[in-house]
Formats: sequence, C-alpha cells, structure tokens
Amino acid sequence: MRRIRTIVQAVFGATAVAGGLLALTPAAQAITIPVACSETALVAAVNLANSTPTSDTLVLAGGCTYGMTTAHGGASNALPVITTPIEMIGPATVTNASLLGLGLFRIAEVAPTGRLTLSTGVAFTRGNVLGHGGGILNRGAVTLTGSTLTGNTASGNGGGLANADTPSGTAPAATFTNSPVSGNTTLLGDGGGIYNGLRGTLTVTGVSGSPLFVTGNSAGRGGGISAIASTATTLTQTAVTDNHALLSLGNSGGVHRQGGTMTTNNAPITANTANNCVGSVPAVPNCTG
Repeated sequence: MRRIRTIVQAVFGATAVAGGLLALTPAAQAITIPVACSETALVAAVNLANSTPTSDTLVLAGGCTYGMTTAHGGASNALPVITTPIEMIGPATVTNASLLGLGLFRIAEVAPTGRLTLSTGVAFTRGNVLGHGGGILNRGAVTLTGSTLTGNTASGNGGGLANADTPSGTAPAATFTNSPVSGNTTLLGDGGGIYNGLRGTLTVTGVSGSPLFVTGNSAGRGGGISAIASTATTLTQTAVTDNHALLSLGNSGGVHRQGGTMTTNNAPITANTANNCVGSVPAVPNCTG
C-alpha cells in the first residue's frame, strides 16, 4: 500500500522557508502529496517527487489555478523537468501567468526517465515556448485521462504536446483518454494539437457516442495532428475537426502523416482547412480530402 506522507499546508504555503522548501528528507517509498494552491507549492511538490525514483502522486487543490509566473525547470519550463513517475490529480489548472502571458516557457518537459500522468480534470494551458511542445515536451511517457491541453503555443512542433524526435534511446509515448486537445498553435512547425515525432508512439481514445475532440488547433502542417517518421499513431473514437494549416493551401489541416504506422477506428477527420489529410504519404486511413 502506498504510504501517505501528510504535508500540512504550511509546508507548501505561505510559511515555506527561502527557496520554497522546508528541510525534508525524501522517503524511499512512493508518497502522496497534497499541494496547496500556489506556484511555490506546486514547484516544491514536483521537486520533492523528483527526489526519489518511486511513483508519486500530487493531489492538486480542487478548482485551483496554479499561475506560473516564471520558469522553474531551466529557461523554458514552468515546472521543474519531470524526471520520475509523477501523477497530478485535479480538478485544477496549470497556466502561464506571466505578464500578458508572454513569458517564453511551456508548462512541462518530461525527461526520458520521467512519466507524467494528468488525471481527473487537470488542464495545462497558455504555455508559450520558442521550441517544441507548447504545453508539454515529451521525451519519456505522458498520459492524460479526463484532462486537457488548451491554448498552448510553440514556435516549433507540437502546440499542445510534442513527442520529441528521438533517433535512439527511450522512445517517447503519449496516451490521451477522454482528454480533448483544443486551441493550440505552432507558428511554423507540425502538429498544432499534437506532434508525434521520430520513433514516437501516440494513442488517442474517446468513448463510443462521445468522441475525444482534437479541434481548433493550427499549424504550418497538420493542424490537428502530425505524425512524422513515428513508430505508431492510433486514433479511436476521436474526432479531428475544425483545425487549420497556416502555411499553404497544399497542407493538411486535419492530420498529416509521413511514414510510420497509423490506425484510425471510428475517428472522423472532417471540416479542416486547407484540407483534411491531402499530402500525407502514405495516406491517412479513412480520411478523405
């Protein structure tokens, strides 16, 4: 049974000592951490979870908006880089809250050793980065269940999420279950909603009669989803609709594919501009126009 370490609000709240952390000795076992509703608290909780290789759970304050005003994981990440298995449980929102939302940092980066799970209504929003992965840059494993990526922006690939191009070593994997991806943008790159890069694996699944929507995203190519030399992309009960390719009328507004294995099952790709999937090689299964 997972041992629960009770960390009172003062630990991750207003009474935290300089640097936002008390002197705690990390446990060797998995821990569950209640996270008070503040930027300092969330950063401290991620750092604590990263301090051991075990799988840890961060229970976010219900209904809280964690406004990230600056980068805490290098220059480009709102959160410390995720290096171990961490689950965040909502409902809660983590957002770029820099002045006018112009701070150039994504919400999270997942290292090859990391595994990030967002469950029960966690939203990552308004990430804004010069590079790939406006919401999440994934080099390890990411799972969203009943959560969302909305309104994130990248100059490179993957406005919402980017499975980083990975020639060797750990291949990134992303799984979305009942987790909409909407309103994300890449200014020049591929995959406004999601980019599945070299050797990456992407699985997107909705519910029969209530599909998962990938909608309102924009990119140079593959406004909804781009899969470029990836290992596998699987869309099930997923509607890719009303996404846009920005650079030319010849680019796929819905789904763009170059190589790799792609499977679609009850996954309509419709009403995207300039077209749905034209220009993909091989063709996107079950996509017309």
